Amino acid sequence: MISFEQQTPCEIAAALAQRVRARRRELGLTQTQMSRKAGMSLGSYKRFEQTHQISLESLIKISIALNREDDFDALFAKREYASIQDVINARR
Repeated sequence: MISFEQQTPCEIAAALAQRVRARRRELGLTQTQMSRKAGMSLGSYKRFEQTHQISLESLIKISIALNREDDFDALFAKREYASIQDVINARR
């Protein structure tokens, strides 16, 4: 069942691109400097900020350049429990 409050993939990508842009600006980096630091083409970086399209590898490069690679550690790491019995079983 889909929640009406659930974000679409496009909305998630746009929010992520906005956060990256904000972080880049906080560090005083231009798009050119950011693309060089991340080891990617300027066109690819600009496309990410403008259209929110990016490969996973390039997104990881950006996260490393922004010293945020640890953020990937939490991705999919949280276990979801369906019942209290699942919690009890996980502790064993």
